[in-house]
Amino acid sequence: MATAAAEFPSVGGLSLRRRLFAYLGWTLCGIAFLLLSGAMIWILSMVFLRGLGALNLKLLTHTTEGTGGGLLNAIEGSLLLSFVGILFAAPLGLAAGIYLAEYDTGALAPTIRFFNDVMVGLPSIVVGYFGYVTMVASLGWNFSLLAGSIALAIIALPYICRTSEMAIRQVPRSMREAAFALGASDSRVALSVCVPIAMPGVLTGILLALAIAIGETAPLIYTAGWTDYLWTGHVTKEPVAYLTYVIWAFISEPFDSAHALAYAAAFFVTVFVLIIGVLSRLALDENAGWKNWGKRGARR
Repeated sequence: MATAAAEFPSVGGLSLRRRLFAYLGWTLCGIAFLLLSGAMIWILSMVFLRGLGALNLKLLTHTTEGTGGGLLNAIEGSLLLSFVGILFAAPLGLAAGIYLAEYDTGALAPTIRFFNDVMVGLPSIVVGYFGYVTMVASLGWNFSLLAGSIALAIIALPYICRTSEMAIRQVPRSMREAAFALGASDSRVALSVCVPIAMPGVLTGILLALAIAIGETAPLIYTAGWTDYLWTGHVTKEPVAYLTYVIWAFISEPFDSAHALAYAAAFFVTVFVLIIGVLSRLALDENAGWKNWGKRGARR
């Protein structure tokens, strides 16, 4: 021990080796931050510069025509597919999150948590293949809004489940105890006390799942298809356009008009995701306010 102390003398209360490792760690963190932020700035600048250069009024007023035209049908289809998919996934994800948070001792909890973890890591193209085999081919829905929305719901479901569970677990125990003291049942406590308090966190998970759904391509290629026309109201047997298809297919075309549509589509997808990210951040701030309010109530 004396030899070790002599080999690494103490400097300011810390050994020299610990200080060197601390400096090395902070240096590596700084380099990683610079690399990550540089890559993000480069990607966003490329998308915004090229996307803004391709923007015009025709994009918002006309549908695609081959490799030209506008993006009205793709914008409409992306919003429809994403929001309908979230409408399917949100109730199921919230219900699963409530069960995992409030009834963790149940026999189904480990099974649900295992399959939820598996679905998080499931490649999206596998979901598209599953949707094509089951909904497009077997059920005869063909490429359609319903098939694409269900595929997006399958992708969004595990994220909503996990964030809902975490948000509900953060509800102060004093809130539950107060409700039980007033004679509330387990279900009443979960639905009337825990869920309203955890709603900002639940909403954050739903918004993040919505951002993921808007950026998906692979599952929609096999379930939603593509069309140059606007949606006419049929949920089955009618393909739907979406922005990510324009990015994936048009960027490889040898036409300037196709490249312009791909850049503009990438711009719109990025803007939608950024808006959703800001909204989720606001929801997180609201969730922090709820938690602080609950802590003050517990101290009182």
